[in-house]
Amino acid sequence: MSATFVANRGRAPRPLGGAAEGSAGLGNRAAHTSTTLSVIVPTYNEQYLVEASLARLGVLGESRLLEAVKVIVVDDGSSDGTAESIRRFRASLEAAAPDPKFTWVWVRHEKNSGKGAAIRTGLAHADTELVVIHDADLEYHPSDLLRMVEVFLSEDADAVFGSRFLSGGYKRALFFRHQLGNKLLTFLCDIVCDLNLTDMETCYKMVRADLLKNIPLESSTFDVEPELAIKLAKRGSRIFEVPINYSGRTYREGKKINWKDGVRALWAIGKYAASSRIYAGDEHGGEILDRLNRAPRFNRWMADVIRPYVSDRVLEVGAGTGNLSVHLMPRWIYWATDINPHYLERLATLTSTRPYMHIGYTNVTETGTFPSGQSFDTVICLNVIEHVPDDAGALRNIWNALAEGGRAIILVPCGQWLFGTLDEVLGHCRRYTSEQLAATAQQAGFRVEEILKFNRPGVPAWWLNGRLLRRKTFGLMQIRMLNILTPLFRLVDSWLPLPPLSLIAILRKDTAGAASPASAPATDRAGQDAPPGPGQEP
Repeated sequence: MSATFVANRGRAPRPLGGAAEGSAGLGNRAAHTSTTLSVIVPTYNEQYLVEASLARLGVLGESRLLEAVKVIVVDDGSSDGTAESIRRFRASLEAAAPDPKFTWVWVRHEKNSGKGAAIRTGLAHADTELVVIHDADLEYHPSDLLRMVEVFLSEDADAVFGSRFLSGGYKRALFFRHQLGNKLLTFLCDIVCDLNLTDMETCYKMVRADLLKNIPLESSTFDVEPELAIKLAKRGSRIFEVPINYSGRTYREGKKINWKDGVRALWAIGKYAASSRIYAGDEHGGEILDRLNRAPRFNRWMADVIRPYVSDRVLEVGAGTGNLSVHLMPRWIYWATDINPHYLERLATLTSTRPYMHIGYTNVTETGTFPSGQSFDTVICLNVIEHVPDDAGALRNIWNALAEGGRAIILVPCGQWLFGTLDEVLGHCRRYTSEQLAATAQQAGFRVEEILKFNRPGVPAWWLNGRLLRRKTFGLMQIRMLNILTPLFRLVDSWLPLPPLSLIAILRKDTAGAASPASAPATDRAGQDAPPGPGQEP
């Protein structure tokens, strides 16, 4: 149980906006000259330092880089006089003239739960563009936070770490053995993340709030540091480092971290290296898609099958995080679209070296969300149509987006007899036969060129997991085995006497030789209750 108090001193921080439409908005987050920041202050038994530490944060109000600052103080069940120190500081704030930039939130855990738990509590109150953690001692200097903010404003950053070991700042000379341990932990974390961080254990990690809130933080103690670094890396985040100043303290002065925390950090690096939980549970099934992304050979196989039908002006609807897109580029024009804002942010990281790539929000059931003023000769829509109630209406919207003679490449799950718990958790409305898929496509105005049967070897595993065992997720070991066995599956797919797990329809918009759509394009209403989420299925 925790108690929460909010003191609004001045205007509230500017909340995060929705996902930008088009590649310009997503790929150029750095176009601001100022931003908003939440500072989470986990506090445990710091009665002598917490007031001075909080007072130091006043330097943030002097900067033009910050429009608003929200300070969230979480007293994590302190057993000394920390609560009284915080009360004194609150009283001094109330007695002084209010700073219009600052909002203060006060939370207390009745029981000590650890730094990670305090961060999760604080994050629930963050409604700004950026979030950073600031310890309640005097080891770190809040003026360095402004250097970190500058990186967000000048670069397309997702996270900025303040490094105590980069040249450019000062640090107190202490604890050689601690530094060796830190370097070892950072080295191991860098191996896992394929990064070149210099200070993984730094407290000063500043992250975009929407990104951090969509990462499931599981750690309750100091092992939240490697967890956060590893999960940010696995999300494909753009991480920067800046040098910061550091005034470390001795154990006599109150330092709490010890060798046990180092052991926990080693264990955490191993745990989160193997974990696929990098998306918080959401209506888009992000955690499932990420797990399926661990089978790159399977994605390459799917791309190889459809590549002969892909032309030079491409719209991909339901691109997810781009696991298939990267195998189909380059093209003269390639629009990768989705409905999940977190996928769009991930896709935007791919555009810096791909000038032909554009990012945008597209809901296949809403005509107005398709890229305006564009005409495509190929629309790719894989594992999407089965999610919407009005599949014919969705195909009509795709028909409208195509130029005359253009192709649509539509992949759907095959065989209603296979419908089980995996389909339910993915939000499938149905599975198809070849005849049903062809009839739906013709109703939308398409001429069916070909229907390909794809992935027969996957049928036994899908039936076993979704129908017999009634599972609701894909086992990580199963995904790894899928990736290992994909070359064999490619060889035997056409020879197995089994129905396919998926159907791929190659459809042509040919108004000269086929009837135009029989009814008006699908309205926005058609997709209001549609289960979202274009997850790739094995």
